[in-house]
Amino acid sequence: MRSTTRGGDPSKTMTTLKRLLSFCALAGAATLAAAQAYPSKPIRLIVGYPPGGGIDFAARTIQQPLQDALKQQIVIEYKPGASGMIAATELTRAAPDGYTLLLANTGPFAIAPWLQSKPPYDPVRQFTYIGQISQGSYIAVTRPDHPAKDLREFVTWARSNTGKVNFASGGNGTSTHLNGELMNQATGLDMVHVPYKGSAPAVQDLMGGQTQLLVDAGTVLLPHVKGGKLKALAVTGPKRDPQLPDVPTVRELGIAGMETVGFQGLVGPAGMPREVVDRLAAALSGVLAQPEVRAKFASSGAEVHSQGPNEFAAFVKADNEKWSRLIRERKLQLD
Repeated sequence: MRSTTRGGDPSKTMTTLKRLLSFCALAGAATLAAAQAYPSKPIRLIVGYPPGGGIDFAARTIQQPLQDALKQQIVIEYKPGASGMIAATELTRAAPDGYTLLLANTGPFAIAPWLQSKPPYDPVRQFTYIGQISQGSYIAVTRPDHPAKDLREFVTWARSNTGKVNFASGGNGTSTHLNGELMNQATGLDMVHVPYKGSAPAVQDLMGGQTQLLVDAGTVLLPHVKGGKLKALAVTGPKRDPQLPDVPTVRELGIAGMETVGFQGLVGPAGMPREVVDRLAAALSGVLAQPEVRAKFASSGAEVHSQGPNEFAAFVKADNEKWSRLIRERKLQLD
């Protein structure tokens, strides 16, 4: 009687296994080769705001040293509009090959989408987070001739001028807009929001007396504060800004509910190969460790805050939860 082997011919099974292992080895080698060859052509770095602002500053600060690290040209491309959402939406449609990246920030990646009844994209799930670049406090400023010496005194003044107080922003859905709303929530004020098409005109009208307050990034406001054209009332971060050592934090002034920081970082489309992400993350980390790069960010009121892909993604997720909750509670919607 002939015996049989359960599961078929062992020799055929071994042949199939060897072929499978060979295929996996070849696929792994191909992936490794592709990662080692990356980048083999210029990289687009999209900036969702006009030239001259804080996001442009960050992009230009890392551009040359990142080119040196990757040994490939990085071309900055401006796609302003809709509080940075036009650029972010375009990124969701790009090939996830590492040749289209974006300089992300708080507005379009934690705030603006949740102000839409139908968000154009999901900031947490539709992007690949490569690395955080910086964090920075916002600065609350007013005109130099305003009677308030700090933000607590400004709140007292505003309460005695109910219905007459407004705050400027760089546009609906921007971090400057939400910082004003956060201040309304934390203090019980009802300041009127006056949106502008960017921070520059918001600053000009504040200096001209058309508005009373602006809460914006140090990259925008520090030159005006140091030049005596604006008065800093408080910083929103957990510690004082080294550029403004005499300006208290909101927590020191008893307005802890207004504490927040803005972020900037490098992102790509969802589904990027891990090897390419790791290559970019390592290059970015090396750039941010350079003393001259750190000094440039510090001079603008931002602090280099290097985080890898996983940490950066977790930070953005937490920021989305914070700002989306405020938007729900304040019943804010742009459409």
